[in-house]
Amino acid sequence: MKISVIGTGYVGLVTGTCLAEAGNEVLCIDIDKAKVAKMQNGAVPIYEPHLETYFERNIKSGRLHFSTNIEEGVDHGEVIFLALPTPEDEDGSADLSYVLGVANQIGGLMKDYKIVVSKSTVPVGTGERVKATLQAKTNVPFDVVSNPEFLREGFAVEDFMKPDRIVVGVESERAKNAMEKLYNTFVRTGNPIVFMDIKSAELTKYAANAFLATKITYMNEIANYCEKMGANVDDVRMGMGLDERIGKRFLFPGIGYGGSCFPKDVKALHKSGKDAQHHFAILESVIQVNEQQKTVLFPKMETYFKGNLKGRKITLWGLAFKPNTDDIREAPALYMIEKLLAAGATVTAFDPEAMDNVKAKLGDRISYATGMMAAVADADALLICTEWHAFRNPNFDNLKTALKSNVIFDGRNIYNPKDMTALGFDYYSVGR
Repeated sequence: MKISVIGTGYVGLVTGTCLAEAGNEVLCIDIDKAKVAKMQNGAVPIYEPHLETYFERNIKSGRLHFSTNIEEGVDHGEVIFLALPTPEDEDGSADLSYVLGVANQIGGLMKDYKIVVSKSTVPVGTGERVKATLQAKTNVPFDVVSNPEFLREGFAVEDFMKPDRIVVGVESERAKNAMEKLYNTFVRTGNPIVFMDIKSAELTKYAANAFLATKITYMNEIANYCEKMGANVDDVRMGMGLDERIGKRFLFPGIGYGGSCFPKDVKALHKSGKDAQHHFAILESVIQVNEQQKTVLFPKMETYFKGNLKGRKITLWGLAFKPNTDDIREAPALYMIEKLLAAGATVTAFDPEAMDNVKAKLGDRISYATGMMAAVADADALLICTEWHAFRNPNFDNLKTALKSNVIFDGRNIYNPKDMTALGFDYYSVGR
């Protein structure tokens, strides 16, 4: 099939590349001329495992192309995916200006039947607004479809190629048949394509993300209580996770969630509820607790250094909001950095992929190391903010030699407290 993808951010680029890998002719559109030029020359603008391999292969095969010309995109695609940003507005709502703006352009350019698919995470009712926007600009027949993504950063290619489910909101048999044809190749193992109405599909994405964020936040609350009562959250987590009704995933406590989805989507669902005179009390608590959790280790650091962090060199391992990505949006590390700088500390950081993005945001307010061990040289403390695999088994003898004070503040609970004590470290984690 001929597919157009409008927007080449994280979701758009993965979607376009993976659809090309499945044999479709894909044209990706973006207004950023410099970015498009780089992609045309074979440069992947984001870090995502396995994406580069697919990207290069499909450019060489002639199935994956890039352009800044939206008219070209509308002419090309039988199916047009909207993979556009829906950033958080000042009041917490999702900003739909990009989605509706592009819909307005598409409506004025359509010459024959199109299926316009919202891949972006959007509030309930957005499909109706996209439909009305298109209808105001054209008499050409079209269908609007909601097809939310469920891609985990760091596993996005795998999730797209082998999805546990595909959710599609449709209004017509014509659109349903086309989407089924497009996605059948991805569900040959029997995982379902779940068809539903458009509003239900839109809400499914928000409901799923909000539930997972709530699960994480609940465990963080339990972890904080464990510390007060002298319990071990790892034991509690194991005991809970063995209950099939609960499950083992998303029960790992730490310094809060970040990224492009959970913070924004929880706030957007909360605001959508408020607009409909529905009070999501549980989501209000999730938002509040997560904000506090991002800096939960800071008071422990202050206490350890007797209330005076001025002039202390603190090393951060990890800047991305999670491993296997360069995404720093709402990353807890950034919140900790601001706290440390405000207290007069100096910060040196290392992250395998995210340092360039942090440099673009913070500039020379902090220092950046070339490697994880170089980062800890003469540091007063090590703070772990992201659980990259490279951090799990360092040479602890070398680590003790490099650190001025043998103290580690572990925001991701990647080490065993007993082991760290035996190795001679002062070790602080979350809930243990």
